[in-house]
Amino acid sequence: MPNNLLTSTTPRPFLRPASAGAELVFAALAERFGDRLSRSQAVRDQHGKDVSYHPAAAPDAVLFAESTEDVSFTVGLCHAHRVPVIAFGTGTSCEGHVAALEGGVCIDLSRMDRILRVGQDDLDCTVQPGVTRKQLNAHLHDSGLFFPIDPGADASIGGMCATRASGTNAVRYGTMRENVLALEVVLADGRVVRTGTRARKSSAGYDLTRLMVGSEGTLGILTEITLKLHPVPETISAAVASFEALKDPVDAVIQIIQLGVPIARVELLDEVQIAAVNSYSKLDLAERPTLFFEFHGSPESVDAQVETVRAVCADHRSGDFEWASTPEARSRMWQARHDIWWATLALRPGSQGFPTDSCVPLSRLTEAVLAAREDVAELNLIAPMCGHVGDGNFHLCVLIDPDDQDEMDRAQELNARLIHRAIAFGGTCTGEHGIGYGKIDFLVEEHGDAVGAMAALKRALDPRGILNPGKILDLARWPDPFM
Repeated sequence: MPNNLLTSTTPRPFLRPASAGAELVFAALAERFGDRLSRSQAVRDQHGKDVSYHPAAAPDAVLFAESTEDVSFTVGLCHAHRVPVIAFGTGTSCEGHVAALEGGVCIDLSRMDRILRVGQDDLDCTVQPGVTRKQLNAHLHDSGLFFPIDPGADASIGGMCATRASGTNAVRYGTMRENVLALEVVLADGRVVRTGTRARKSSAGYDLTRLMVGSEGTLGILTEITLKLHPVPETISAAVASFEALKDPVDAVIQIIQLGVPIARVELLDEVQIAAVNSYSKLDLAERPTLFFEFHGSPESVDAQVETVRAVCADHRSGDFEWASTPEARSRMWQARHDIWWATLALRPGSQGFPTDSCVPLSRLTEAVLAAREDVAELNLIAPMCGHVGDGNFHLCVLIDPDDQDEMDRAQELNARLIHRAIAFGGTCTGEHGIGYGKIDFLVEEHGDAVGAMAALKRALDPRGILNPGKILDLARWPDPFM
């Protein structure tokens, strides 16, 4: 197992001379915020763990922020006393992002949940970080606009920015990187800055917006986010196609993308994942490798997309399309896809999920998927596969008993093989889950000495190392070359 994993009972002394200062911070926060600062064990435990198997590490205190001023005051105070700060959204991340590895203050942003502005003419909006994607789209329901980034969980917009989330619509609409226009950010010393503008392009200075998107709370805490919105398509159609063998749907998707068909969504579920979905979501899909499709556009363009995709799938041994023609049927189909995490856990009651992902160039996708399937069988694991295969990204969720060391070792071996292969193919160790502390070693394998440049940026923007320490990179492994 990676040597940076903690157990729930691992002592967490501050790694800086700050324990006395920490108590001063907690006292000052309690005086200012009253019962919005909690040191209850239950609240702290809740804020030290995400949805994955990664061991939890609770913060020493949790502040429920309600404004940018709350965040700025708290971060500035923690900076002065060298106390760690961890931002928290909904806790749906997968790589230990919210674990308080060195204790400190967790800032829960869920109460900062106001939609501040919707610009219908400009197709944009500004929201606070605690707004969730479902909340935003419900608010936009009658506007003719929607926000397309859809990672599955009802994640907060702030958390989606922090991890550079993507999801089922990324093949057409891009990821958070392409859909964030501007940010308000609290820096490590409590200063508030704005990055970007509402203009759709700019050549003015360093692109600090893109630097913050994907920084996992290690460079600043996001307090306002300006997003691109998209018109609701005139026509939406969805379908399910099953195939004889796992190779077939992957090859079909590669051909569809290479033909330039502008599909909105395409999702791969292997037969194990389909069995889980059928049982959990009460569907009756054929238990074979399957693609879920969605098409957006004018009636004529959707018809053209459908006919091309149907023909390609038939060439790759698909059965007939099963149509989800009504909004209710489409919603049921995609809700089943979004419930995959819970459906997978239900395959083995009492287990925990070990989710992992990788992303490869499209031309290597079939090879990567089939090799992963062989690894699962060789290592004798239960690991359903799904993926946003239109952009080369796929996931395994290994069902594990964390108390079974042999099983944990095999799961870690599967994860390592998946990632080593992706990097060798010219891909990445994570298409959308992020690094957290679970994939720090793999980031080094992928980027080499470029991680040293990341460490320099971290030191420049967070010289006291208080922002989500222990995530993305281990500063101790990258000495400051200027010291």
